[in-house]
Amino acid sequence: MKQRENQFWVAKNLKELTAAEWESLCDKCGRCCLHSVTNGKTGKIQFIAISCRFLDITTCRCTVYADRNQKDPNCIKLSPAKVGQIKRLPYTCAYRTLAEGRQLEWWHPLVSGDSNTVHEAGISVQDKVVSGLHVHPDDLSSFELI
Repeated sequence: MKQRENQFWVAKNLKELTAAEWESLCDKCGRCCLHSVTNGKTGKIQFIAISCRFLDITTCRCTVYADRNQKDPNCIKLSPAKVGQIKRLPYTCAYRTLAEGRQLEWWHPLVSGDSNTVHEAGISVQDKVVSGLHVHPDDLSSFELI
């Protein structure tokens, strides 16, 4: 696996990143685009195997990315200041990983140099979820937690 020479994510903190560097941290796993439930007793967030209606579940890319916050007011726009406050970010999320002082995993495209390693490693939601486009909101509770 080839590693990029410019490891900006190691040399800079999240607040120092350029807009392009910030965007490149997203591994395109699609996990943050899943519906979730919060356990009332433990407060633990669990993801449901249903994606946002705008996630292409084959490519794990948002189909309305530039306008996502207007199309879906519940879509969270990440920023360095918000990363530590958003409890529903998956443990594998690069933004959360770096905010918590951990290193990016081998499968992250910035480390591997290959955008497919996130899928090959089984980290992404590719082929694991149903699009919310095809699910009525009242039926969310009948789907499997992942």
